[in-house]
Amino acid sequence: MEALGGGNGGGSSSAAERWRAEASRKFQHYLDRAAPHTAGRWAGTLLAAAVYALRVYYVQGFYVVSYGLGIYLLNLLIGFLSPMVDPEVEALDGAGPALPTRGNDEFKPFIRRLPEFKFWYAITKAFCVAFVMTFFSVFDVPVFWPILLCYWIVLFVLTMKRQILHMIKYKYVPFSMGKQKYGGKKGLGASSSKD
Repeated sequence: MEALGGGNGGGSSSAAERWRAEASRKFQHYLDRAAPHTAGRWAGTLLAAAVYALRVYYVQGFYVVSYGLGIYLLNLLIGFLSPMVDPEVEALDGAGPALPTRGNDEFKPFIRRLPEFKFWYAITKAFCVAFVMTFFSVFDVPVFWPILLCYWIVLFVLTMKRQILHMIKYKYVPFSMGKQKYGGKKGLGASSSKD
């Protein structure tokens, strides 16, 4: 009965599973250490994008892979720019928290549908996968690339127009430029100098 897989096969499967769990734990450790270093993470992603672009340029192919990558990045960007709870759906429901639409509404912070770290991780992973795909000729489909580029630009413009109109309609801005500064009262030193 042991020859059918009951004896030694379980040990190698267990060792492989332990190795996979250990590798996953180490990878998560490095991801956690990289989390606070936003500029460094994005610089690495820009480097990966540049390496991918150079690979596509020198190979003069894989335009369908690049088009698919562009569509995926556009989808990620929409998730990054969108609020967690869509105010349009919320207005129809009438239940739950909403983004303020009038001056007297309570302030509710903007919460993204796709947080910055997950946005970065997905983009980086997409560039790495696309780069690996350029080494397999099965993905090099012959296509007239200017048509794909024009179609992607039209898709990008229409999607961004719709997203910006949505932001204007529901009065939200998905970006913050740090802590807001207030011009409160002057210090005691300023009033005593006039005396």
